[in-house]
Amino acid sequence: MSEIKLDRRISLLQGTAINMTDMVGIGPFVVLSVVAEIMDGPWFLYAWIAGAILSFIDGMVWSQLGATYPLAGGSYNFLKEGYGPKYGKLMSFLFVWQTMIQAPLVIASAAIGFAQYTCYLFDLTAIEKKFVSGSVVILIVILLYRKIEAIGKISVLLWMGVLVTMGWIICGGLWQGHFLEPVLHMNDGLQINSIFAASLGFASVKTVYSYLGYYNVCHLGGEIVNPQKNIPRSMFISIIGIALLYLLMNISIASVLPLQQIQHSQFIVSEFIQKIAGNSAAKVATVLILWVAFASVFSATLGYSRIPYAAATDGSFFSVFAKLHPTKHFPYVSLLVLGSVAFVFSLLFKLKDVIDAILAMRIVIQFIGQAIGLLLLVKRKGKQHFAWKMPFYPIPALLAIGIWTFIFCSTGYKMMLGGLTVICAGIIVYFIKQYRTSLQQHEHK
Repeated sequence: MSEIKLDRRISLLQGTAINMTDMVGIGPFVVLSVVAEIMDGPWFLYAWIAGAILSFIDGMVWSQLGATYPLAGGSYNFLKEGYGPKYGKLMSFLFVWQTMIQAPLVIASAAIGFAQYTCYLFDLTAIEKKFVSGSVVILIVILLYRKIEAIGKISVLLWMGVLVTMGWIICGGLWQGHFLEPVLHMNDGLQINSIFAASLGFASVKTVYSYLGYYNVCHLGGEIVNPQKNIPRSMFISIIGIALLYLLMNISIASVLPLQQIQHSQFIVSEFIQKIAGNSAAKVATVLILWVAFASVFSATLGYSRIPYAAATDGSFFSVFAKLHPTKHFPYVSLLVLGSVAFVFSLLFKLKDVIDAILAMRIVIQFIGQAIGLLLLVKRKGKQHFAWKMPFYPIPALLAIGIWTFIFCSTGYKMMLGGLTVICAGIIVYFIKQYRTSLQQHEHK
């Protein structure tokens, strides 16, 4: 009987669609007002520009690693290789450890956002909102329970909904004739000082959340066609495309609605469409936003389900997660476990707390740790080892480390402490696991 393996069936188009649907999600629609409120002025566009710059710089780190190690699990493999035989197992274990908490939080955040935006259409009670968010997670798991080529086609269909929604918002502002006004006045009253820097940091926590997902294709590395070229291409196309869409969307809305309304609205995009096209159009737009949110949960769950699988097949995590479906060839145990935890989280938490917790939990190991791991790997193996090489090395990697550190500090003391606590707990569990493994090996001798 032949060994069951992952199939390389995801094309550049499908990989880009998976990235972009993960990136957009419900994030920009629920975060837009929060960012405008934090920045408290027409210069809130700078927070979206900052998120794009960080994503592009960090995308170089992911591209160099992803093209060289195109395997399921992404960061799990990057950390293991980067930190070498001595510390690689610890760092990769910590990544999987935090993923088992952080990935369900990401999935739950999109589901919670979906339920929150549904309130524009229906007057839902708190319990009904929980029912909606939980149902979204269950439906996603059902849709993902199939072969990867079918998932690639579903991703393209969902991606088309993302583009239609964003295109409608942007064109809506253009038709009003004042599209460039927010850009022409974005520096009005702007003062570059410590207050602005602090506001930019807090706002960037929210905008960066809306860009997360540009690397999703790396988690699916074992299923990408021609990964040495398509992994970097899909990431940079996704980042540039989404950055343009976000900026144009913000400009479009700001050209129609006053800043005060943008700052205090829960359904800003629906209100924007209502202003320019009426109530019926606003309801249609809300349905499209829910489509986008659903697409994001779909894409995120797909990528994250490959991480525990990769660790298990490598012998670094519970072996049950290494199982592939006998006929559909996907890690079904990993999908079901992450989906179950996400379902519970979607019933327990609020969106604002989830966003900050997601970033605080993953920055130290996945983003800062990964960039440092790349520096160590280049030092050990040389630049010629890599299938794709970032320009101006090591400047982008060093910039990524510095900016991610700033973002981490901007999540606040409680979230920073929470993220570090998860890491410390993971270190304790790792060494207990290592001790028990060594005892078992000694007994067998």
